Amino acid sequence: MQKNNEVKFEVLHLPPMNTNSLVVSCGTDAVIFDAWGKASDWEKVLIERGLKLRAIYSTHGHPDHISAAPSLARAFNVDWYLNANDNYLIGWGNELLDMFGIPHIHANYKKPINLSAGTIEILPDINMEIMESPGHTPGGLMFYFPKYKILMTGDTLFADSYGRYDFPGGNYDELMQSIRNLYNLDLDDETYVVHGHGMDTTIGWLKKHNPYFKA
Repeated sequence: MQKNNEVKFEVLHLPPMNTNSLVVSCGTDAVIFDAWGKASDWEKVLIERGLKLRAIYSTHGHPDHISAAPSLARAFNVDWYLNANDNYLIGWGNELLDMFGIPHIHANYKKPINLSAGTIEILPDINMEIMESPGHTPGGLMFYFPKYKILMTGDTLFADSYGRYDFPGGNYDELMQSIRNLYNLDLDDETYVVHGHGMDTTIGWLKKHNPYFKA
């Protein structure tokens, strides 16, 4: 989805197909959200598009959302952002990475910078509102771009369901409260929603089709 001639929001599905990653670019500058897959594949994407990586952001610390982040951050000498409550998960899921043939995150990985609720400028004139959404993980985050009416939910909420809460640190009550908090923001129905997995939706679509998206 392209919002104008300069700013682009692009959902990418790098192999192995699993996680919805997002690239936001302005001119040649770019940031990556939920860098799943291999760092080498991401490097090819950046080169092919002529993009300069400026930062990496993660909705939460599960391996299928951060697998490429530490290596990319080191290779391009950029910052990687993750809520500190999820730092303990960074090395937790290497067995899952084995299942997908993805290299392990090694003990000497480049450490992420803590990211918490607030509003930041990720690229010139592109502001992002950060919402804390614990439940799937203790440090889960959602990202909202008000100027472009785009929301990234991570694994807090899917098209017709919600994220798991039976992994380490998961909490059902907190997850339901995070979903209620999102609903109560009363975002415009046309807001485009990128979920951590599965099809993209809109806020209006979720109101009609996701029985858990309610106050």
